[in-house]
Amino acid sequence: MSETPKFTVIDRRKMKAEEESENPSAQAAEPTPEAAPAAEHAPSAGPRLVVNEAKAAESEPAADSAEAPGFDLPPAPTSQESHEQKQAYDASAQRLDDLIRAQNPGAEAQPPITFEHLVQQFYVSAMIQMGAGTQEGQKPRVDIVGARTTIDLLGILAEKTRGNLTATEDQMLQTVLFELRMAFLELTSMINLKTPPPPPPEKI
Repeated sequence: MSETPKFTVIDRRKMKAEEESENPSAQAAEPTPEAAPAAEHAPSAGPRLVVNEAKAAESEPAADSAEAPGFDLPPAPTSQESHEQKQAYDASAQRLDDLIRAQNPGAEAQPPITFEHLVQQFYVSAMIQMGAGTQEGQKPRVDIVGARTTIDLLGILAEKTRGNLTATEDQMLQTVLFELRMAFLELTSMINLKTPPPPPPEKI
């Protein structure tokens, strides 16, 4: 389990371009000679990310292999693409809020998501993974490895945001992280951590 798992990140900008090419107006256009070979070699299992390794090597300096992610990254979006996507996302989220309020006239508008919500999400997830919230009479279902991962993620968040938080945000983050680690220590102290005996030697 020492190998880093490999993931494939799908470039949704490419998928959007492929969807637009399926429109009747786009089908009327004659395909260019450069696009024909790409269509012939397209995988049949669905859209996949194609990364131009030569361009990536020219535009970015060689990174240390220890810091390289375990998956291929698509080209970073431009500032214009990010801005347009953010506007489209906000408009779609607003339409969703309007639909929810139309179905529930008494419902209030969704409050804006803050850093506090992010920390709270980590906290709730870790506590549930450690068995909190189990109904009375039921056996707690503990995912101690998942809880450790969630707590470690929260620790990474604290490390990467150091110096960029308000005093209140930093206090909340450090308090939550402390409480989760304490709960983890109490839970693991009740788990039998004895090393299992080695397997018997094989008979020759």
